Amino acid sequence: MASVTYQNVFKRFGDVEVIKDFTLEVADKEFVVFVGPSGCGKSTNLRMLAGLEEISEGDILIGDRVVNDVPPKDRDIAMVFQSYALYPHMTVYDNMAFGLKLRKTPKDEIDRRVKEAADILGLASLLDRKPKALSGGQRQRVAVGRAIVREPEVFLMDEPLSNLDAKLRVTARAEISKLHQRLETTFIYVTHDQVEAMTMGDRIAVLADGILQQVDSPRNLYNSPDNIFVAGFIGSPSMNFFNGTLITEEGDLFVDTGDFRAKLPEDRKNCCADYEGKEVVLGVRPEHIHAPKYAPPNIDPSEIVGEVDVMELLGAELHLYVTTGKNTFVATVDPRMDVNPGNKIDLVLDMSAAHLFDKETERSIR
Repeated sequence: MASVTYQNVFKRFGDVEVIKDFTLEVADKEFVVFVGPSGCGKSTNLRMLAGLEEISEGDILIGDRVVNDVPPKDRDIAMVFQSYALYPHMTVYDNMAFGLKLRKTPKDEIDRRVKEAADILGLASLLDRKPKALSGGQRQRVAVGRAIVREPEVFLMDEPLSNLDAKLRVTARAEISKLHQRLETTFIYVTHDQVEAMTMGDRIAVLADGILQQVDSPRNLYNSPDNIFVAGFIGSPSMNFFNGTLITEEGDLFVDTGDFRAKLPEDRKNCCADYEGKEVVLGVRPEHIHAPKYAPPNIDPSEIVGEVDVMELLGAELHLYVTTGKNTFVATVDPRMDVNPGNKIDLVLDMSAAHLFDKETERSIR
């Protein structure tokens, strides 16, 4: 097993710089997820590690070995692609064994590895089938099995679940997480789906425009985003943002948005004092906006009044799309709340869980 290190890595296509000074260390046996919108550079980073793209500048190490000029076949990595890339004329067994046969691995060793991987992935009864006779989830497991039999130092997965339906994706997420725990190997996983990232990764690296925005545990990314991009990307529905000015009134600090005032908790005064009179951005997650009747105890509330535009009942929760003046926001409220589109409603913001950002730099104010 091995660690993976990116050291000041750049990637350019002509004059276009798609990866900009990417530096990251992935520990041995760690599960790290690269997440971000389409075109942010996450798959390019993975392909450079695999040797499928050349590095324009910087170094990539697997363990203590710089692999910039090492051919892909000699990097001791295995990659699972979005398309699965199975050979349609081969059985499941032959698909999984093919890479080992190319390496001239002894037949009995190939048989042991394939059957062991098939048992792990629940494919033992499917080894004689061809890909056309398999479901999407089964094909995905065959692609993973083909990687497992290689017994590589590092597993690379490039959006392997994007072709599955929503229910199957949930099951497959759990399978891959259990697989990582069982194999105790380094995993690097690419996805644009922040739910996948939050549920699978030990750490998440958030990218935008080829730049690493923040790398941290799922919990810390959610609770302490470094900037507006990370705050808006992590969490579903996305965080609400309100432009406002920080003002003082009778010794208390407020964010004045023009449509409402939100009072900051006492423990935020010290870090925010330098921003008095300046423009800031207030961030509040939908789940931290409550109907007063169902608000949890001991929150630090600020009132807001708005009109319901749209409502989405999802069983355990109710999403309200609300307009107040020039601001539109989403609130995730208790489904027992009696409300209809067009209704005026009173809500409270839990300011103890709110975030403040510098309007100019978009960095978090802590």
